[in-house]
Amino acid sequence: MTWKQKTALFLGSQALSLFGTALVQYALMWHVTLATKSGWLMTIYILCGFVPAFLVSPFAGVWADRMDRKRLIILSDGSIAVVTLLLALALRSGQNVLWLIMITAGVRAIGQAIQQPAVGALLPQFVPADQLARVNGIQSTVQSATFFGAPMLAGFLMSVWPLEYVFLLDVVTAAVAISLLAAFLKIPPHEKAGVPQSVSYFADMRLGFDYIRAHRFLVPYFSFVAVLLVLVAPAAFLTPLQVVRTFGSDVWRLTAIEMAFSVGMMTGGAIMAWWGGFTNRIHTMVLSSAIMAVCTSLLGLMPNFWAYLVPMGIFGVALPLYNAGATVLLQEHVEPDYLGRVFSIFTMLQTAMMPLGMLVFGPMSEYVRIETLLIVTGIAMGAQLLWVMNDRTLIAAGVPVVRPAEAEATTE
Repeated sequence: MTWKQKTALFLGSQALSLFGTALVQYALMWHVTLATKSGWLMTIYILCGFVPAFLVSPFAGVWADRMDRKRLIILSDGSIAVVTLLLALALRSGQNVLWLIMITAGVRAIGQAIQQPAVGALLPQFVPADQLARVNGIQSTVQSATFFGAPMLAGFLMSVWPLEYVFLLDVVTAAVAISLLAAFLKIPPHEKAGVPQSVSYFADMRLGFDYIRAHRFLVPYFSFVAVLLVLVAPAAFLTPLQVVRTFGSDVWRLTAIEMAFSVGMMTGGAIMAWWGGFTNRIHTMVLSSAIMAVCTSLLGLMPNFWAYLVPMGIFGVALPLYNAGATVLLQEHVEPDYLGRVFSIFTMLQTAMMPLGMLVFGPMSEYVRIETLLIVTGIAMGAQLLWVMNDRTLIAAGVPVVRPAEAEATTE
């Protein structure tokens, strides 16, 4: 099987699993939003979905560097499906309580935190280094397509089915995706998988942090990402609440904003797959961040719902450019033996900063109009980019360093 066939099989199975996950994600978030209309409870829900992932992320990176990454993906995906099935059964028995949904969000987040570093570290095992940017762009397009269909289907199913039936679809898609990976994708474990290690888990995690400190560009790079994610929090999490408060509490409106965002993401992913981004990955991230900054402020200025969908869609275009640039920069610069740990710390950063932003902006949304928060954070995001463009270490780090693939790969 060529690397292209392996890539198609892997991305296809991940898209199928992601589709079911997205259905549950939208159903849970919309249920909390429509049932409570509370910024405080939305903040609690977001924290339940991110704090557990933050705590487990360092271990997830060590596991991704020590274990068979394909097996780790299968185990985490299966665990998420089992927890979702248990929630569906609980709701079916009449236990429709908010705390149960919060706990489930936390457990599902742990599974996703384990899966993400393994996925990021597995791709370079069979994708040639000079094709990583385009493959990540294709992955963004595939993910965007699933997020385009998922809110439409979630909105429809929530209007005709009990909530627990929506959850069961995630169980089915996960089972099919796991079967495809287990039966057809043959990837030899990386060199360190299964080899007895002479250091403990905590020592191994510390090596990951030491690696980051030893490479000058990683500290300012992670700082750039951290600040950006804090400022993105209102656009990422408070826009559904903004729509409900400002334009009306209709499920179709929530579906529409997710569809606009997903169409934008599909477009951005296609652009990234065709273009590959600037040669300097930091330039790609700065361009996409500038677009997101402008769109964030515009989301606070739009006079009606249909106009509101325009910056929401353009924001979606920028996100795959940012994600691909950020991911490929690490894949190109980090040594393969440390890739899982560095990705786990990157995931930990992502899971910590946006909830941290929600700890500030969520409660503020009870007293300050969300439109005001969006305008201010958009301006702050733009100001941050001035610092990034003047950081010579970061700009120099954006130039790619091609490393040999871990596994033999042809460019057929």
